[in-house]
Amino acid sequence: MIELLLTFVTASWAVFGAMAPYLLLGFAVAGLLSVVISPEWVERHLGGNGLGQVVKASLFGVPLPLCSCGVIPVAASLRRHGASKGATTAFLLSTPQTGVDSIAVTYGLLGPFLAVVRPLAALVTGIFGGGLVQAFNGDGVPAGSEITDGEEAQTCSSDCCDEEKPKNRSKIVEALHYGLVILPRDIGKALILGVAISGLIAAFVAPQALESTLGGGLWPMLAAMAIGIPLYVCATASTPIALGLIHAGLSPGAALVFLISGPATNSAALTTLWKVLGRRAAIIYLLTVAVASLATGLAVDGLIGAGGLPESALVPAASSIADQGAHAHHEDGAAMSWFEMASAFVLLAVLINALRPRRRPDGVEAMAQDDERVLEIKVGGMRCNGCVQSVQRALSEISGVTDAEVRLDEGRALIRGNGFSVQELIEAVNSLGFDASN
Repeated sequence: MIELLLTFVTASWAVFGAMAPYLLLGFAVAGLLSVVISPEWVERHLGGNGLGQVVKASLFGVPLPLCSCGVIPVAASLRRHGASKGATTAFLLSTPQTGVDSIAVTYGLLGPFLAVVRPLAALVTGIFGGGLVQAFNGDGVPAGSEITDGEEAQTCSSDCCDEEKPKNRSKIVEALHYGLVILPRDIGKALILGVAISGLIAAFVAPQALESTLGGGLWPMLAAMAIGIPLYVCATASTPIALGLIHAGLSPGAALVFLISGPATNSAALTTLWKVLGRRAAIIYLLTVAVASLATGLAVDGLIGAGGLPESALVPAASSIADQGAHAHHEDGAAMSWFEMASAFVLLAVLINALRPRRRPDGVEAMAQDDERVLEIKVGGMRCNGCVQSVQRALSEISGVTDAEVRLDEGRALIRGNGFSVQELIEAVNSLGFDASN
């Protein structure tokens, strides 16, 4: 038992150390994107019909670090502000599958080949699914919400569209705050769980055990998809799990099926998607994920089996994941390098800081000013900062609202202003796929 525990700890720490340099780089780039590409900017470029909007929506979604829950309210907001069903579906398909942080981690854990295939698969999946919805379920732009490239989307007027974004901050500070606090807070728990699952597989599952049980070809891919579709897992956290599955005997193609279907779908997201885009679009979305993931997995395994790739481009010796503290990336079984060790401790400090509890004063008293009305509503279904931003923005756009504060951990929103309609506030939140009540 002690030996298994030691294997679990050393394998988990080795995976954590191997992904740390790449994840820190991904966090930094994600922070930069957060100040360069705003939701308003995206909405300005996704209004209207046509395949071009679908392609742009899929392209925009690939680098954005939004998870499978956070992308739903953002996409619903795109829909409210003029994006067609096809463009919204393309964004929903491509965004959760990947992001700059998950691409960096994929390169570190699974090798350069899958790091290239993964975002390409997300892009093609988005274009394919969005094009199908545009062709068979396109309804144009929602009435009264047309947005052209030269028009500004209605935006929050009180700088409240970030959970903890103080005014007068420099762009560099904002980028660092998002990359090293907000994003790690969103994915930190799932990331630690993913690393732990990878370590558990290394400790308790014999190398190549899944291959002897499931065999090769299509069956293990169907099994990976059956696990991935209902499971809630973000793109970055799914990567160490995929590494563990490869160690246990799953082929890179089958692991890629999990990497596509897991982040792109989960039961809660599908329910919300059905509500926001309708039954037909939801069915097309699900079928697109299934077909695209299987096709990509089969193509990857076929290319690898044909010997069309150099060994250095493939998953770096995944069978050695359980070798006492040596990550698969080190083909010679050497211990973790000093750079990986230092990066691991830096990443650990970032996650501890991001996940630590934060005390704050009661919002109702803090927000009350003069004779303005302060209202509290309950908001169910929020899971990350992307959800918070979408709810804050929707509330701040309601006439009469001067300030809105959304608290993820408490599941509530505090609204200040005069002359606003409570029913209009609740409908605006519900339109994003959440469950709001007074």
